[in-house]
Amino acid sequence: MSIKCAFLFPGQGSQAVGMGQDFFNNSDVAKNMIEEASARTGIDFEALLFTENENLEKTEFTQPAILLVSAIAHRLFENEMPIKPVYALGHSLGEFSALVSVGAIDAIDAVELVNLRGKLMAEACAGQDVGMMVSLGLSDEIVEEICNTQREAGLKVWPVNYNAVGQIVIAGIKPDLERLAPILKEAKAKRAMLLNMSVASHCPLLESATAPLAEKLTTMLKDEFIAPVVSNVTAKTYNTKAEALDLLPKQLVSPVLYKQSIADFDDSVECYIEFGHGGVLKGLNRRATKKPHFVISDMDSLAIAIEEIAKLG
Repeated sequence: MSIKCAFLFPGQGSQAVGMGQDFFNNSDVAKNMIEEASARTGIDFEALLFTENENLEKTEFTQPAILLVSAIAHRLFENEMPIKPVYALGHSLGEFSALVSVGAIDAIDAVELVNLRGKLMAEACAGQDVGMMVSLGLSDEIVEEICNTQREAGLKVWPVNYNAVGQIVIAGIKPDLERLAPILKEAKAKRAMLLNMSVASHCPLLESATAPLAEKLTTMLKDEFIAPVVSNVTAKTYNTKAEALDLLPKQLVSPVLYKQSIADFDDSVECYIEFGHGGVLKGLNRRATKKPHFVISDMDSLAIAIEEIAKLG
């Protein structure tokens, strides 16, 4: 099939109890992947994914859960429609799911890796009252200027996720973020709201996590990219283990350039395929592109995506 598509993978914030259950109930492939991931990590993924629990909101559990469901969705799609993407792109954690999709890391290895990544992030933030806040309705430049000014005044706040036009997530110390909210609103932000996050992602507060993550990456990454991955750090593609080893530790302490990545590569694709729960990236892309966007989150959406993508090809 000659269709030019991008594979997309969501990050933290897309999780919900019950995600992946339809795959598990109807696919031996999904069951086997969940069993393998549980055996590897010691996490009971059936309980984590399918029953009410507090762990799903803790970053060391959230990350492997989201990646596992995304990897299952991709595996089931690939089994039916083995398309090579023009590129793969993930939002934050989703960059690791993207690496799975292009063969640069085994899916179960990646579950173990991001479980460690989550633990390292939690440890880096331990003892600090950290958080993340979304700002809606302000330009990048205004948010950056406000954060720069407040850091000069002693606050620890950084713009970290460039999600869409007028939507930026800020990370830092929670009381500092709370002090920042009225300043953003005075600048005419439509909204400045704290998010349900247990860590402060993509900012200097995570510096201590970079070295141990790099060490683990060395043992798990492969030089077998079937397609390039767009880096969150640079909004440019890479396709080697050496580049991944350089970029992925930096990703922990660097802003996610998601909006820029979509803008830079939209002309190279005919459609987007998002693997995982929630359709979060479809929402972010709504104003950025007019290309078809398919979300594969259960067996019905898988069947619909396969049918519709076949028509495009």
